[in-house]
Amino acid sequence: MAAGIGVGAYALLMVLYRHHFQHLRPFLPLPASRNPTVSFSVLIPARNESACIAACIRSIFSNTYPGNLYEVIVIDDYSEDDTAQQVMDLQIEFAGLQLIRLSDDTKHESSTLYKKRALEVGIRESKGDWIVTTDADALVSGNWLSVLNSYIQERDPVLIAAPVIFHSGKSILSVFQELDFMTMQGITAASVVSGMHSMCNGANLAYKKETFYAVGGFAGNEHLATGDDMLLMHKVKRAYPEKIGYLFSKDAIVTTGPQESWKAFFQQRIRWASKAESYGEPIIFGVLLGVWLINTLLLFGIAAVFFDRSLFYPWLTLMVIKTVMELYFLFPVATFYERKNLLIFFPFLQPLHLVYMVVAGWLGKFGSYEWKNRIIVTPPKP
Repeated sequence: MAAGIGVGAYALLMVLYRHHFQHLRPFLPLPASRNPTVSFSVLIPARNESACIAACIRSIFSNTYPGNLYEVIVIDDYSEDDTAQQVMDLQIEFAGLQLIRLSDDTKHESSTLYKKRALEVGIRESKGDWIVTTDADALVSGNWLSVLNSYIQERDPVLIAAPVIFHSGKSILSVFQELDFMTMQGITAASVVSGMHSMCNGANLAYKKETFYAVGGFAGNEHLATGDDMLLMHKVKRAYPEKIGYLFSKDAIVTTGPQESWKAFFQQRIRWASKAESYGEPIIFGVLLGVWLINTLLLFGIAAVFFDRSLFYPWLTLMVIKTVMELYFLFPVATFYERKNLLIFFPFLQPLHLVYMVVAGWLGKFGSYEWKNRIIVTPPKP
């Protein structure tokens, strides 16, 4: 009975998310807003990113936006490889590239802020009016900053969430991550536009520098190793509820890399789950808890079927309803990201999805995770 009610509520939630996502209209800049006026500081926190940092930097400097209106700042977070050296080599080629090494100031080593500390230092040294954050393994489009500039001029926001997608791959792990992450990105777009709750991803996030300081930056979340994106967004939303935007544009899409192993994937998802209780919006915590409980009931339903075969068809019915409603929501999202070909795999990956949701949610609350060769224990203590 509880599982049936839960899946019914979940189905309604998927209908609601799809409704809001389909009301999104692609942002098409007006001619007047295409004039470049906004100055940007693109911040890239990096730790042990030797394999990808050069490609990320080159993609940003391939932008069509005027070079005098943006800078790129890489903040090296105690990398144990040659990340910093690669950035220094690229400084010869790109005049607007800066490198900050946290190791130059040893007071940062004992900090639990990690990525947030790197961003704080980068923001302090930045010259742009707008901060744009991305990841060291990300690639951006040639019009990325131009479309941000137009959106800022037309909508006058103080914070902008924008779309992110994983690189395509052929392995089961890659496909699974693409589908899972694409679902989260669809929910992000729908929730921000509808005002239901706020979500974003630090691989493609922009905010006014003065807004960052006006809300106190990351203050209040120092006990968390993560939360540089969504927890900041929640603070901004409380202060400026009508000034949050979502840039729905293919020119704004940032492509980033999936995790290369199942272990790394679970570590990432546990890290994401670890901040659930710190969200400032009760509705988003309620949604996350409800989704976790539904997946837990369905997962334990598999074990129950082994003891009572009569439960198989009720369990299968609930799984079919859940899968169909998720596909119903995901279809327009996959259309936007041009990944509809992946949907054929979605039903077959449902059992794996149940396991991942339950395990990651539990360990996010009671376990620990590894992030960039650092062991983080959860729950964090204020």
